[in-house]
Amino acid sequence: MHTTTVYHTKDEVAVRYQRIRQQSEAICKPLANEDYSVQPTVDVSPPKWHLAHTTWFFEQFVLTTYLPDYHVYDEDFSYLFNSYYNNVGKRVLRPNRGLMTRPSVEEIHAYRQYVDTQILRLLERNNSEEMLNTLEIGLNHEEQHQELLVYDIKYILGHQPTFPTYDSRFNLQEENDLMDFISMEEGIYQVGHKGDGFCYDNELNRHKVYLNEYQIANRLVTNREYLEFIESGGYQDFNLWHADGWDYINTNEIKAPLYWHKVNNQWKYYDFDGLQEINLNLPVMNVSYYEAFAFAEWKGMRLPTEFEWEVAASQFSWGNLWEWTASAYQPYPGFKKAPGAIGEYNGKFMVNQQVLRGASMATPPGHSRPTYRNFFHPHLQWMFSGIRLAK
Repeated sequence: MHTTTVYHTKDEVAVRYQRIRQQSEAICKPLANEDYSVQPTVDVSPPKWHLAHTTWFFEQFVLTTYLPDYHVYDEDFSYLFNSYYNNVGKRVLRPNRGLMTRPSVEEIHAYRQYVDTQILRLLERNNSEEMLNTLEIGLNHEEQHQELLVYDIKYILGHQPTFPTYDSRFNLQEENDLMDFISMEEGIYQVGHKGDGFCYDNELNRHKVYLNEYQIANRLVTNREYLEFIESGGYQDFNLWHADGWDYINTNEIKAPLYWHKVNNQWKYYDFDGLQEINLNLPVMNVSYYEAFAFAEWKGMRLPTEFEWEVAASQFSWGNLWEWTASAYQPYPGFKKAPGAIGEYNGKFMVNQQVLRGASMATPPGHSRPTYRNFFHPHLQWMFSGIRLAK
């Protein structure tokens, strides 16, 4: 992990900490208690688990390290709410997170309050750069989980037979411009994080890349355009798909983006406002890399590489949806994992995943930047992902 963020007063840090922590609970506020423990698929974690895991992160990596007289809230919580940090010890397996009806939602909120009180007590005693940098990692980690919370809540509610409503604050912006293409010149460009401020270690080191001349779309692909792909037989034409993608959509009987349902011969989709007619002007979302690739093939185009996207990012609007790129998730030149558990944050996932760039309407304010490298397995649809074309 890397950060050069330094806050000038403990009060500034405390305000930021409390604001971020309160936002996680605000995201969950519309839920019923029964919603907090559900895990309908392995990639979805129960909302209760997110609230506890982000709290455990502060306890494990900040409080037990920097507050000498800190008493762990519950010795079992590290086993229950560790995610993938092998250096820390054993943990509940990811597919089994939804089996935990205990501790209760009320107990998790009590845990959060306990840790929050102790963090504020720590800030009265310790303002070292090392501690503040570790705390900053925890805050960015919680913001990541806030976005995952939104994905998971949508999946939990969107797979119930009554398609319940949730909260209309997470809204896509329509793509009403005609699709045009921005020309980028051939040349050597600098990519990767630069300057002060927080970044993840996978955004380093800044380095040069050579790009051929290319063109990149000024907007995302819309539902209208993707519907044309579906109706033209795009999901039935093996010529458009990677072999892995073709096998995956056929094995899992995927015929449309996630949350699309054909009702009385008409496509509808689930959003936080319930099952509704598709807004054709919104960008298509909840598509896998396999689907994004196949759509680009159908259009006679391609997906941009992550470096093409980054170099051109100042030329178009982004942040509506995460955007699939053609780049595999790999380390930059000179990348080094941090020692210990924190080093497990990004480096060990640099295999069999594709990079997405940008942000989504569920990304917390201030958490996005042009060098941010998101990454997911190519078959996944549940995150807020879209398509930008290149040629």
